[in-house]
Amino acid sequence: MVEKSMKDCLQACIECAQACEECASSCLQEEDVQMMARCIQTDRDCAEICWTAAALMSRNSPFSNDLCRICAEVCEACAAECEKHEADHCQACAKACRMCAEECRAMAGSIS
Repeated sequence: MVEKSMKDCLQACIECAQACEECASSCLQEEDVQMMARCIQTDRDCAEICWTAAALMSRNSPFSNDLCRICAEVCEACAAECEKHEADHCQACAKACRMCAEECRAMAGSIS
């Protein structure tokens, strides 16, 4: 069961990181880039922690669960920011972030 949970979380982290990278790149193409600055920053932070969480899980690091707990928080913050914008890329990113947060909480053993 732990192995499946880790695989699910690993996949969610990769998908979220990719969605965040795509969202940040797309935000940079928006007409009012300054309005998207917070979204871009949050996307970049979220992508970075998701890539890192995926790497730690891939090598069975004893720090995986702790990082997943933090990753869930960052994903929730990113989802909240992206949900403020109507752009399809922001909405897709928010969805990926919510899914990743759920998987990370499960991985960390802190589902409430």
